[in-house]
Amino acid sequence: MSAKNKLLDQIIRPVVEGLGYEFWGLEYLSQGKHTTLRLFIERPITENDDDQNGPEKESGIELKDCEIVSRQLSGVLDVEDPITGDYTLEVSSPGLDRPLYALAHYERFKGQHVALKLRMPFEGRRKFSGVLAGVEGSDIVLQVEQEEFLFPFEGIEKANVVPQFD
Repeated sequence: MSAKNKLLDQIIRPVVEGLGYEFWGLEYLSQGKHTTLRLFIERPITENDDDQNGPEKESGIELKDCEIVSRQLSGVLDVEDPITGDYTLEVSSPGLDRPLYALAHYERFKGQHVALKLRMPFEGRRKFSGVLAGVEGSDIVLQVEQEEFLFPFEGIEKANVVPQFD
C-alpha cells in the first residue's frame, strides 16, 4: 500500500466505521490534473438472533448510505486536506465483482471464483483466475483447474470476486 493510501486509510476508516459502516477499501487515482478518490463501503455482517444458520448476508448499500458517508467525509477531508488540488470523491458499494483489499476479504470469500493480477509474473504470467481455496498465513491459495497456487498477499496487485450466475 502506498504512503498516500495509508494516510487516506487512517483518515477515512474511523469516519466510515463511526457512521456504522464497514470500510471495504479505497482507490486513489491521480492522472495529471484529474484526481479521483473512490471509496467502498459495506454494511457489516450482523448476527441474526432469530436465525439458527449463523450470520446473515449484507443487506447492501443504498444511495442514501453513500450520501451520508460522502457528506461526512467531505468535511473531514476539507479539514485534514490530504489531497492537494481538486479531486472527485466517489462513495460506492463494492458490488458483486468487489475488489479484495485485505486478507480478511479473502477469508470471507473462500470458495468463490476470483481473478487476480500479480505485481510480478509467476510462471510467465501475471493474471490468474480460479476458486479461492483459502488463506494460509499471509498467502492466498488459488485453485486453478486441477492445480493449486500459493501467492503471497503482498505480491497481489489487484483481485476481484468474479460473480457466477448459474
